[in-house]
This record gives sequence, structure tokens and C-alpha cells, in this order.
Amino acid sequence: MIDLIFDVLPQIHGGGDHQGLGAVKGLEAFLTFIESLTTKSPAEIFTVFMPGISAMDNIHPLLVHFPIALFLLFFFADTVGGLFSKPAWRQFATPLLYLGTITAILTVTAGFQAAYSAPHNDVTHAIMLRHQTFGITVTVLALLLSIRRLFAADSFLYTKTYGYFAISGILALCLTLGADLGGLMVYQHGVAVAPVMKHNLPVTTIIVEQVPLSHKHDSPAHTHDSTAHSHDSAHIHSHNGQEHTH
Repeated sequence: MIDLIFDVLPQIHGGGDHQGLGAVKGLEAFLTFIESLTTKSPAEIFTVFMPGISAMDNIHPLLVHFPIALFLLFFFADTVGGLFSKPAWRQFATPLLYLGTITAILTVTAGFQAAYSAPHNDVTHAIMLRHQTFGITVTVLALLLSIRRLFAADSFLYTKTYGYFAISGILALCLTLGADLGGLMVYQHGVAVAPVMKHNLPVTTIIVEQVPLSHKHDSPAHTHDSTAHSHDSAHIHSHNGQEHTH
């Protein structure tokens, strides 16, 4: 479906080299695509429209983006709103905290399942344990902040709650460190990633350095018999600036 759209769009906007699908052929291809969906199962239809999610063995990488975005936005809005006496900002931050906590619980749960299903070695296992520790810490801190906020007095949003801001800052720090370790596992060690990226590297990125071999005569036990290498054709050696021929 995505390929079909990108084939048709250049023709609609008049761009490209006009080697893609024309308007009539594009419509024909679209109708053929719709017709092909009638022969597919619901799972196959989902794969056609969402190939990235279908390729995932676990939804942890999909869920993890939600608590990251929600918690960081909460920390910024709540802290700035509290320090500069903007209660509306703190009110805006409240649902962000609650939603972030819910998604964090789901993310950690999916993360435990991913840890047991994704193949990894001892090096990545150590990174994974630290990643889990940060994830659990973030979730526990989020629960504490949510409970405190849920049962707080009405004056809470109008008060400079420095201790609350500090805990929120620790949450944001742990969140950042945990996300960094998650990226390290994926992009450096390829955990839960199909090992096909090396086949997609362009040829121009492969650099082969050719180091000239030096022919030195100051090393011990350097023989010139016929078994070592042939001297049928004459060649010149230089010894301390004096050339001679073999």
C-alpha cells in the first residue's frame, strides 16, 4: 500500500521523471490492491497496512515512546509551572503524569516479556539488567508522584513543592539513562533486530586501505634461496643508499 502511494504521488504533483504509475494505471493498481484484500485474512491485512508493527516480536519498542514523551513533558510543565507560579501549567501536567504512569506499567510489563524472548549474549544481558532497573525505578517514582498528586490538597498546584520537583527530576534522569541503554542494545548490539542491516550498506561506505609492503633486509634470518621466492627476473634492492642487482 505504501509503495503504491509513493508511485502515484509524483504523477499527481507533476514531479519525478514520469517513469512511475500514470493516473489511469495508478487507479487500476489501487483497485487491484483493494480486490486483493478480499482474499486475505485479518492478520494478513494488518501486515499489509502496518508492516513495521507486524515485524515486531514484542510491542515493548512501540510502547516505550509513550512514557518517554509524557514524562518529559510532565516534568517540564510541572516544574516550570510551579517555579513561576503558573497553576494552569501544573493542571496541564497532571493528566500527563497519570497517562505516563499507565504506559510505563505496560511498557515495563512488555519489557520483561521481551527480555525472555529476545536472544542476547552475556554483554547485552548486563546492559539489559541495568535497563530494567532504570525502567522499574521510573515506574515506581511515577506511581509515588501520581499517588501524592491524587490525594493532594487543592493548594498543591499553587505551592512551590521543591521536593516534588526533585523527585520528578530524578524520574526524568532515570528515564533518560534507561532510554540511552535501550538505544545501546538496539543500535550497537542489534538486540531484537534482524541481522540484515549489513546487507543494506552502500558500497561507497566500505573503505579498503592498502598498506604497501616494505621489503626490509635488516631483519635476521632473511634467506634468498629458491624455496623462499624466485629471483629469475632481475630486481634492484637498496642497502643504505647503495643499489645492487640480484
